[in-house]
Amino acid sequence: MKLVFASDSFKGSLSSRRITELLTAAAVAVFGTCDAVPVILADGGEGTLDAILSVRPGRKVPVAVHGPLMEETEACYGVMDNGKAVVEMAQASGLTLVPPKKRDPMLSGSIGTGELIRDALLAGRKNITVAIGGSATNDGGMGAMTALGVRFLDKAGNALAGRGKDLCRVAEIDMSHLMPEAAAAHFTVMCDVKNPLCGPSGASFVFGPQKGAGPEKVRLLEEGMRNYRDVIIRTFGIDPDSIPGAGAAGGMGAALKVFLGAELKSGIETILDLCDFDSLIKDADCVITGEGRLDGQSSEGKAVQGVAKRAKRAGIPCVALCGCLGDGHESMMGAGITNVVTLAREGVSNEYAMQHAEELYYQRAVEVMQSLNDG
Repeated sequence: MKLVFASDSFKGSLSSRRITELLTAAAVAVFGTCDAVPVILADGGEGTLDAILSVRPGRKVPVAVHGPLMEETEACYGVMDNGKAVVEMAQASGLTLVPPKKRDPMLSGSIGTGELIRDALLAGRKNITVAIGGSATNDGGMGAMTALGVRFLDKAGNALAGRGKDLCRVAEIDMSHLMPEAAAAHFTVMCDVKNPLCGPSGASFVFGPQKGAGPEKVRLLEEGMRNYRDVIIRTFGIDPDSIPGAGAAGGMGAALKVFLGAELKSGIETILDLCDFDSLIKDADCVITGEGRLDGQSSEGKAVQGVAKRAKRAGIPCVALCGCLGDGHESMMGAGITNVVTLAREGVSNEYAMQHAEELYYQRAVEVMQSLNDG
């Protein structure tokens, strides 16, 4: 029996690495011995740096930065042996860094991510990949760009800090102080969504509620983002809403593309190519993937979709072991998923599943292995 374990993390409860460990333990408990192939996975969000370093030689570089609410903290970026740098936005500006009661995208900013990029640039890194999933921010990437020298000015010419509440005040964008190192570097963005910057499927409406914004704040963020978009159009002649992925990470996709000329690529496809996933699943009997919440967004470039698509192409069954189900999860059944198992089910709430994720995950993993053993 050859089994490939390639699950995204369950944000706030289980890392991708820990999930592979639990799946391996469950497989041993049921089969005794089997060929278990663990793949540390991420799609551009939390855990991406660890996933890349698990398949490519390199090291982490710690940096003192400012977190989402401007608190002093430490984050890391990666330097590969080939000289390329990898910045994971979730390390410095991630949602999991902010306690649930303090989450407010009107007040949060992405400056810490910019500080990681700045450090890499000053260290001479000219090829930088930025993984932008899992952010706590909806600032259009202003905070990060501010750390690199871009100035966002209000009507009076005052520099803005670059938080969500500043979007509506942007009247001018001054690029004259952009770090020359940034202008000379090549940037690649690992992005797991294709949302535009504004509109019903844009950053504020889709991701704002996940980051702590209620209906009124979502409305204000959208108004501010539209103003920000219009200033970008006026300044650069580029409409961010025409760029797939511009709305990712609260508009960080737009900032990296417009201000730094970055190339936006699928995060999960980049990771799967790096680990030569197609070779790893060759002759496998089953692939087990998953994420914390399987829903309609899962079929729009998330890790589960990327894994399931490749398993389907190879003719291999693919089981999704997830925390819970959301609206639109049925779409994944046509994308290569052959069976779905959840931690939360009748009698087990989502909250309980989050609090007892490790225990429940192992129990469900054993159930999956037993079903495979039964044929």
